[in-house]
Amino acid sequence: MDESKPKNVHEGHRSRLKRRFLEHGLDNFDDINALELLLFFAAPRRDTNGLAHALLDRFGSLNGVLDASAEELRSVPGVGDTAVCLLRLIPAMSRRYLIGSTPDSAPIDSSTAAGRYFVPWFMYETEELILALLLDARRRPLLCRQVGRGVVNAAEISVRKLAELCLERHASSVVLAHNHPSGVAMPSAEDERFTRQLKNALDLLGVELTDHIVVAGTEYVSMREAGLM
Repeated sequence: MDESKPKNVHEGHRSRLKRRFLEHGLDNFDDINALELLLFFAAPRRDTNGLAHALLDRFGSLNGVLDASAEELRSVPGVGDTAVCLLRLIPAMSRRYLIGSTPDSAPIDSSTAAGRYFVPWFMYETEELILALLLDARRRPLLCRQVGRGVVNAAEISVRKLAELCLERHASSVVLAHNHPSGVAMPSAEDERFTRQLKNALDLLGVELTDHIVVAGTEYVSMREAGLM
């Protein structure tokens, strides 16, 4: 038996796609081939071209596939737990990579710096997420922590827990941020009310709420710059 021959009819195709990616990157891949290549690692012994077509037909685009929830992915025939895990891992790893690319020591000394800092944290989020960035006296990041999920209001965020975190980390100031996953980066009346409530609570501790950033995709609005604080 000639061991140099492909072990199955798909192995030669897989090897060519892998080599093409390693030599040229994804720029000359269409979405079908890119998704097919990715699925090789979830289904090592089957033809993934048909599965790639099924996923793109169901979700409309590669972005749509990577944005789909685990439950939505499982609704596509042939998509098992390994493929679901892999597809959900890609955006999560991309988000972590971009967050890790932000210098930890860079001061957050403007609304622009705050907006740029937070945008990667909300990538691929399909729910509203609330984050608090604690800063030291020189406006350098101490800690960024999720403090709520859902609508921004007093019921969703424990002001007491945030205050305890500020005291524990000796924070001088805080920047709050939340996202509008399917909307525009426009603060709501509820955002304004809660921001004032949180600012008053932190003022009593000697901790400044310097800004509240609202993010939608790559766009963001500073509530301080908008005169809403």
